[in-house]
Amino acid sequence: MIDEIKSKIDTLTTELKEHNYRYYILAEPVISDREFDKMLKELEVLEKQYPEFAHPDSPTRVVGGAVTNNFVNKKHIRPMLSLANTYTEQELRDFDERVKKLAGTKIQYVCELKFDGFAIGLTYKKGKLVQALTRGDGISGDDVTENVKTIRTIPHQLIGNFPDEFEIRGEIFMHRKAFERMNEERIKNGEDPFANPRNSAAGTIKMKESSEVAKRPLDCFLYHFIGDENLFETHYQSLNAAKSWGLKVNDAARICNSIDEVWKFIKQWDKDRKNLSFETDGVVIKVNSLQLQHEIGYTAKNPRWAIAFKFETERVETKLISVDFQVGRTGAITPVANLEPVLILGTSVKRASLHNQDIIDQLDVRVGDTVFVEKGGEIIPKIVGVNISKRPLGTENLKFPENCPECNSLLLKNEDEAAHYCPNEDNCPPQIKGKLIHFVSRKAMNIDSIGDETIDLLWENELVKDFSDFYSLQFEDICGLSKKNFNEINGKEKNISLREKSAQNIIAGIVKSKNSTFRNVLFGLGIRYVGETVSKKLASYFNNIDNLAKASTDDLLKVDEIGERIAESVVKWFKNPQNLIIIEKLKKAGLNFESNENSQNALSGKLMGKSFVVSGVFTNFSRDGIKETIEKNGGKNIGSISSKTDFVLAGQNMGPAKLEKAKELGIKIISENDFIEMINE
Repeated sequence: MIDEIKSKIDTLTTELKEHNYRYYILAEPVISDREFDKMLKELEVLEKQYPEFAHPDSPTRVVGGAVTNNFVNKKHIRPMLSLANTYTEQELRDFDERVKKLAGTKIQYVCELKFDGFAIGLTYKKGKLVQALTRGDGISGDDVTENVKTIRTIPHQLIGNFPDEFEIRGEIFMHRKAFERMNEERIKNGEDPFANPRNSAAGTIKMKESSEVAKRPLDCFLYHFIGDENLFETHYQSLNAAKSWGLKVNDAARICNSIDEVWKFIKQWDKDRKNLSFETDGVVIKVNSLQLQHEIGYTAKNPRWAIAFKFETERVETKLISVDFQVGRTGAITPVANLEPVLILGTSVKRASLHNQDIIDQLDVRVGDTVFVEKGGEIIPKIVGVNISKRPLGTENLKFPENCPECNSLLLKNEDEAAHYCPNEDNCPPQIKGKLIHFVSRKAMNIDSIGDETIDLLWENELVKDFSDFYSLQFEDICGLSKKNFNEINGKEKNISLREKSAQNIIAGIVKSKNSTFRNVLFGLGIRYVGETVSKKLASYFNNIDNLAKASTDDLLKVDEIGERIAESVVKWFKNPQNLIIIEKLKKAGLNFESNENSQNALSGKLMGKSFVVSGVFTNFSRDGIKETIEKNGGKNIGSISSKTDFVLAGQNMGPAKLEKAKELGIKIISENDFIEMINE
């Protein structure tokens, strides 16, 4: 029972991190906000009951994004937190009761539309725009100042009586019509259209060439002033002041003197949002008094004085024409419904996910049915029901194929999992190509000159069949390669070719990737359940690939936060002779299979042999930064408090369960300043 609970916490943590990465970094979410929040709530409940199994970097405690390698990383002057979400009137009234209890007085709120865009923080000094940071991990973000300066509605110089220095945060987005015009132009030029305005805005602001960013129709609404706290008594006053300085603030913001007025505002905009020129997926409710905001305070992840109410998504009817069964990188089979095109929130939807056999059975969906389709979180199309009254005669239950649609292997389904899997991981083309794409991805080998289409091209020309083949490629092999690619979205053929410059970039990127660390290489191998965090722990614990390859399940279980599922997956991977052959080839190619980070980057041995549990938010370090400092000084980070823990390093908003357990076991609790003194002695 306990092992199952730990495994469930591990699985939810890993999946939620992946969804955060897809949403904030890739701008390619695969589940709706509501589904994400449901998983997050389940994890919160389990962590509260079993705090000893909670990961120190759990998605329940940290903001979802991350910084990238493409821009300079800078620290926010104040953490850039996310908002808690609510979906019902009762949850909204519960929020009101909590706030009134914390404040001890009647509350005045400000209601604002929630923009479906990309968060940004702008810093002005003497009225001049000097910095623009993305949300990142909430503690630090990417400096995208030059890109943001291309947005016409963001002033470079303010007007009026503005403060000497302040930050104002907001949302970068695209208007619907501008997005449609941009997509029409892309299709006309033979390029793929973008999926939706939010993804387009996020992808655009992280482009490397600001001249290209300037061509995209970006806009920005601003809504949160950070500066001299004595300037304003209320949030609403700060919004009006920002307008007077020339900053763009949405006019829909209203003061509400009760939760009933808040609910009236929400109901009104739920109807009127379709008439807006931009996407909105809800309403943000904030305590108006800045003094009360300060008194009510924050959790590690969210302000307690604000919440986002999310609108129900639009639901439409259309006909299910057929179902394709797609094979993913891990071998999981996903059923994808082909639909009669239907317009949802301004975009045409032709395909929708059916997830797995359990969902198909639950919906009782069949080919030929008239189905209800929603855009989960206003982004991902999915089938949510069937109009049985319109079902044609003679329809049959929809069943998964017994064999893989790509390689014909017999499909498997584990009892504790909903998905069907193709076990032929070494010879099933979509699995192999998926692994190759993962290998070159940013958090693995970071060969950004190789994309999905290039992988297809190399695969079809039989130049790359496994990871090691990348390192045998020569310029002469790839320069001039081309193929016709059919675009399902616009129904046109596109010619894909590797010209001289592209071929040079690919070879240069492959050579550069040889400098990647062992933990990046290990992550790139694509071992099931071995994500970025697990790769780091395994690389640090076993030091080199040979030690890891020899490790038993029991050896692996000794590593902090490694459960049975991960351990068994690692052992199984290294038992495959084909994988061992690939590793030998990669070694000969010069890849790094030894963890020398600790010896190269060590600052001292002052914390040697000491174990730390890190909890809370810190002033001088990000959470990852303080952990890295512990390791560089010889210490060890562990995920949960036990009698073997030497120190609990407590930041602001430390979890009460951890604090209580530390006191109960007599573990020494130290502050951030205590820690700095320890490493500076």
